[in-house]
Amino acid sequence: MKFGKKTAFAALVAASALVFAGCAGGGDVIEEGSGGDTGSGDGEMYIAMVSKGFQHQFWQAVKKGAEEKAQELGVKITFEGPAAETEIAQQLEMLTAAIDKNPDAIAYAALDPEACVAPLEQAKSKDIPVVYFDAPCNGDVGLSLSATDSKVAGALAAEHMAELIGGEGEVAIVGHSQINSTGVERRDGFVEKIEADYPDIEIVDIQYGDGDHLKSADIAKTLIAAHPDLKGIYGTNEGSAIGVVNAANELGLEKGKITIVGFDSGAAQINAIKDGTMAGAITQDPIGIGAQVVQAAYDAANGDDVEEFYDTGSYWYDADNIEDDKIAAVLYE
Repeated sequence: MKFGKKTAFAALVAASALVFAGCAGGGDVIEEGSGGDTGSGDGEMYIAMVSKGFQHQFWQAVKKGAEEKAQELGVKITFEGPAAETEIAQQLEMLTAAIDKNPDAIAYAALDPEACVAPLEQAKSKDIPVVYFDAPCNGDVGLSLSATDSKVAGALAAEHMAELIGGEGEVAIVGHSQINSTGVERRDGFVEKIEADYPDIEIVDIQYGDGDHLKSADIAKTLIAAHPDLKGIYGTNEGSAIGVVNAANELGLEKGKITIVGFDSGAAQINAIKDGTMAGAITQDPIGIGAQVVQAAYDAANGDDVEEFYDTGSYWYDADNIEDDKIAAVLYE
């Protein structure tokens, strides 16, 4: 999608608004797998959210932010996502089911930016406004994206990696996706920053573990074995980073022997930073992402203008600043 400021679709008539089965009050959430029927026609605005997943703490934090904003606005939302971020077909089934329910708006985070084009054209044909969070779909259906600027965040990770290893040496990347935009941009932001500003640092390999702890750990162990002079590894999401941490622990490496830079938050990464296994990580503001996309969906459903991109920010955290108020506010366990 190419973002330009657009006027949102007009809201659907109140009689077509949908609500949850068995839920009461604004801001109720049906999670993945509930299969709830949302139709009751009580006139309350209904926003369908389809996430990349729900298993990582990041998505739980996004859901929390969405739920809080829904309560504030007095709207109802559903929040669904596949069991793993590789399950593109399951996510598309959820998206199609959401469109069939004729919500007032859809908020979507794309696992595959091409596979979602056709379903979202169906939403457009039904005059259902679509906004994105975390990662957009290609095409021209979406009105807005609420997300971290992932290339900026990847560059920030590169700057800290370079500082930590003294500006020279070999590093590797364990990525979570080479398809969806967050994986691509977090990788490219890191690579481009290293290549532009740190000529004495060599990126010796980039491998992809799909954000899975076990797969990412196996990749990290292989990288460490193949490159005995490796100084650092960058993991591009929570699952990737924890996989690298687990690999270091399973190999019995001395803390800090490999400089590990992660992405996202969660209890496991926070603990790894506090005990010295991980040097630091980039955190987003997932609660802010959830809140902002619900606001954008609400505005779009009401026919108000929405911005093409809401940058919710990225922040470096490590053992020195992890207790700072500004950082603590964007960490999640």
